[in-house]
Amino acid sequence: MKIGFIGAGSMGSLLVGAFVRAGAMQPDDIVVSSRTQTRLSALAEQYPGLHIAASNREAAIGADYLFLCVKPLDFRRVLDEIAPVLTPEQIVVSITSPVKISSLEELVPSKVAKIIPSVVNAVGSGASLVMWGTRLAEEDKRDLWELFAAISRPICVPEEEVRVASDLSSCGPAFMAFLLEQFIDAAVLSAGMERETATALACEMMLGTARLMLELPCSPAELQARVSVPGGITAAALESLRKSTRGAFLQVLYTTHEKFAEDLDRVDSSLFPRERT
Repeated sequence: MKIGFIGAGSMGSLLVGAFVRAGAMQPDDIVVSSRTQTRLSALAEQYPGLHIAASNREAAIGADYLFLCVKPLDFRRVLDEIAPVLTPEQIVVSITSPVKISSLEELVPSKVAKIIPSVVNAVGSGASLVMWGTRLAEEDKRDLWELFAAISRPICVPEEEVRVASDLSSCGPAFMAFLLEQFIDAAVLSAGMERETATALACEMMLGTARLMLELPCSPAELQARVSVPGGITAAALESLRKSTRGAFLQVLYTTHEKFAEDLDRVDSSLFPRERT
């Protein structure tokens, strides 16, 4: 088994580490290429046995799975380099949402999947967003599903919904961390609580809230009803929170979708420049 990773940035390195820690991959099977030598050296030191490729072509040649963990506008450069050495039996996995599956299938002879991870996959939590290419056999889909199930909960989403799904799954940790930071700040400023204590309480609360909703299960509305009683402290605070945040996440989604539309156009133009002139 040879598993290639092109790109050793934050998400590429995260996936390597998550798969190795979960036992889904062995370092000896992994080959990584990157333009940043320091990142490659750090991975090789952290996971003894991992191989460093001298080029993207070397990482791609003979890889059973090839993960493309590069920025959207770098895809054409990377694909031009590796396409001549790819074969129809290989499986190419893109973790980059603005690059369409149809575009990848036009530019490489291999089987293609698009699977968007989340930063929380680093600790074996969260979802991964799964989209299948047209060339994958059922056995290929099953194997990829099992691979990502080792570090996440894989969820199939239509490619046209990848943006809003990414907002929830991939951007969501940053959004929730922002809100949690404000909650912690308020506890420190209003009551003089030690920040370390407030942070520990808030993080345990968030972890427990997610587990409660998933394992009972119960909906967000049901959980609010369980914690608050009419006329109580929580109910009064929830009403204040509703007023101050009404429409906030709609605006967040409008912003991400507008930026994503711009990215789609730029990426499409970079992948097929002659067709756009």
